[in-house]
Amino acid sequence: MLAELVTAAAAVGSAGVVYVAAAARVVKQYERGVVLRLGRLVGDVRTPGFTLIVPMVDRLHKVNMQIVTMPVPAQEGITRDNVTVRVDAVVYFKVVDAASALIKVEDYKYAVSQMAQTSLRSIIGKSDLDDLLSNREKLNQGLELMIDSPAVGWGVQVDRVEIKDVSLPETMKRSMARQAEADRERRARIINADAELQASKKLAEAAQQMAETPSALQLRLLQTVVAVAAEKNSTLVLPFPVELLRFLERAHQEPPQQSIGK
Repeated sequence: MLAELVTAAAAVGSAGVVYVAAAARVVKQYERGVVLRLGRLVGDVRTPGFTLIVPMVDRLHKVNMQIVTMPVPAQEGITRDNVTVRVDAVVYFKVVDAASALIKVEDYKYAVSQMAQTSLRSIIGKSDLDDLLSNREKLNQGLELMIDSPAVGWGVQVDRVEIKDVSLPETMKRSMARQAEADRERRARIINADAELQASKKLAEAAQQMAETPSALQLRLLQTVVAVAAEKNSTLVLPFPVELLRFLERAHQEPPQQSIGK
């Protein structure tokens, strides 16, 4: 009798061990478990840690709750100002409702990818080329809103969308390069003209000052001679100003002062 009880206890214990082994599941920290019992959703979402299910009846589906980085393939389109471009982007999203992500959509990653491609094409058609090149932050926000609106019903939240690169045709690149070069040349000419204007004003002031004091012109001539002589040149060609001749002529024509009293 005792032997039969021991055998029965051993059998029950073995059956219990097999049952626990078949029913035991471990949900990782970054996962959530969704249990389907005979195809129907049962209970709340299982939290991380050790959990049990009914073998052969329940099926545990683990849903990753980490942020997913999904590159969007380059999409070719025509902008609002009739320029053909290729634009690629990247989408950052995560699952916030594991049950909805598993039940309401067949493959939430594929669904988000297709929605991102469609939205990117739509953004290209609604934008100008200058917006794609310089106003990306606004386009990123609009693209994020377009993807996030349907994704909310799938239990998915879009954290951020970034446009990575905008590829232009070679002809458009050359045209933009010529435009930038012409703009730089225009600014250089304006700067040179402004410098000439300022220099002419200063030269006019200097000429007026020298006209009032002719001896200043002679001093300026002597300074020029000193500056050129410092270069150790064998030949020195120096223009002789007419104003200096006039100054000497006036000095020669002045009558000598008469002595007062003998």
